[in-house]
Amino acid sequence: MARLKKIFEEEVVPALTKDFGYLNPMQVPRLQKIVVNVGLGEAIQNRKLLDTAVEELATITGQKPVVTKARKSIANFKLREGMSIGCMVTIRRERMYEFFDRLVNVALPRVRDFKGVSPKAFDGKGNYSLGVKEQIIFPEIEYDKIEKIHGMNISIVTSARTDEEGRALLDRLGMPFRK
Repeated sequence: MARLKKIFEEEVVPALTKDFGYLNPMQVPRLQKIVVNVGLGEAIQNRKLLDTAVEELATITGQKPVVTKARKSIANFKLREGMSIGCMVTIRRERMYEFFDRLVNVALPRVRDFKGVSPKAFDGKGNYSLGVKEQIIFPEIEYDKIEKIHGMNISIVTSARTDEEGRALLDRLGMPFRK
C-alpha cells in the first residue's frame, strides 16, 4: 500500500470527518485521478520531440501516455487536423497516490524560488490544476539526456463538492499552498 494512501485512511479521513461533520466515511472527499498533460506545439516541425516527451512522461508517471492529436486545423500555426501535438496520461489508484507523494515531497520543493502553489487554482468543484514549467524537477529524469525543456499541466481530480473541501483534502495530504 502506498505511504500516502495509508496516511489518507488513518489521518486525513478522521480529520476531515471532524472538520466538515460528515456522517459517513464515504462522504469524505478523496483523490479520484491525476491527469498529466504535455502540450508540444513544436512537435509540428520536430517529430522526435514528441517521442522523447512520451518517454519522459512514461518515466515520471510509470504508465504509457496517450499521444494527443489536433482537433482543428489552424493555418497560422501550420497545424492540420489529426497532427500529433502532445501527450497525456491519467493515473488512478495506487500509482496516483505514489505520483502525488513524489510530486508534493520531491518534485515541487526542487522548483527554483519555490514559495508554494497558488491556493486559487481550484475550478469551483474541488479539482486543482497546476502548471510545471520544467520536467527536470522530477528526479526520474536524467538531466544530461534532455533535448528540450518543456512544461506540463497536472490536474488533480477529487470527489470534493466545493473548493473549500478540495483545499482541505489537498492541504492534509501535504500540498504546499502559499500562505
